[in-house]
Amino acid sequence: MTLAAILWSIAFPARRIWPPKRYTALTPFLVWVPTFTLFGVLFLLGVWGWGDLSIPSWVRFGVGLPLILLGNIVVWMEVSHFGVPQTGGAKGTLRTEGMYRFSRNPQYLADIAIVSGWMILSAAPSAMIVGFPAIVVLIAAPFSEEPWLKDQYGLAYESYAHNVRRFF
Repeated sequence: MTLAAILWSIAFPARRIWPPKRYTALTPFLVWVPTFTLFGVLFLLGVWGWGDLSIPSWVRFGVGLPLILLGNIVVWMEVSHFGVPQTGGAKGTLRTEGMYRFSRNPQYLADIAIVSGWMILSAAPSAMIVGFPAIVVLIAAPFSEEPWLKDQYGLAYESYAHNVRRFF
């Protein structure tokens, strides 16, 4: 459903769902409940299917765990700079500092790292079945945000977008 909302927003930016046209008291609920539900479901699926795939332990713990840790550091560092409301779609200021110097979407990249890391660490097929579509959503989301960012920040955003890559 989230992917459908994002694809709708990409196809019809004037009638977008994400980012919200107005940030209301309901917006945090609509943003954070699905986000934390996804991560909760991924966690449970990973625990239930722990180690069902034959991924070597050195890969699981040597790649998966660092991705989870690094992803969480980046996400929460940037949330602390942005604030929870702006991270969840509220209007704010154009952030070009911190990790945003290197990527226009470091929080999405960090979320992708967390999801990927958990899929690798848990080696659970069901976590992968849910994790891969979640990664598709995280890749698609910036494309729905860019027209909104251009409208909000004008030439400042266009200059920033010209100088900083979308992802890497």
